[in-house]
Amino acid sequence: MGDTLITVVVIALVAVLMFVFPLMTMSDRTDDVSQLTVETATTEFVDNARTTGKLTMDNYGKYVENISSTGNAYDVEMEVKVLDENPGKKTTQTQSKKIGENVYYSMYTSQIMDQLETNGVLTLKEGDIISVSAKNKTSTLSQQLKNFFYSVAGNDTYSIAAEHAGIVTANGVGK
Repeated sequence: MGDTLITVVVIALVAVLMFVFPLMTMSDRTDDVSQLTVETATTEFVDNARTTGKLTMDNYGKYVENISSTGNAYDVEMEVKVLDENPGKKTTQTQSKKIGENVYYSMYTSQIMDQLETNGVLTLKEGDIISVSAKNKTSTLSQQLKNFFYSVAGNDTYSIAAEHAGIVTANGVGK
């Protein structure tokens, strides 16, 4: 009876070692590739908007398509800090290029998407700041396995995320 129990335990242990750990390793590598894809796409999307001075619906659609190609769904959050062209109205000094005087107002994802859906383009100007972040909404196989074996990640955590931001270097008007 004792030998049979040990044999069953050994077979179960061997099955875990032969199937589950390689599956966990491969799913971790898949998450790594997805992470790299999302980071690269986010950087390219923001840098394109920075250098052209335009944020277009076409570019946004391509960006979402690129990150969705990983097989996950993502929460994409955007913010554009628009440089106020008349900061001198509220200050005693009127040099808008002087450090410390620049005033920004923010546009967030819903406002940006309304603008893109209405006009197809959001025109930016030199000095504006754009930032984009993407976080996965769906649970990956790696997360599910870790939750099962380790109870490491909860439902509110994400394993794939990317952020990029920068200052716009070109005026989008007239291009």
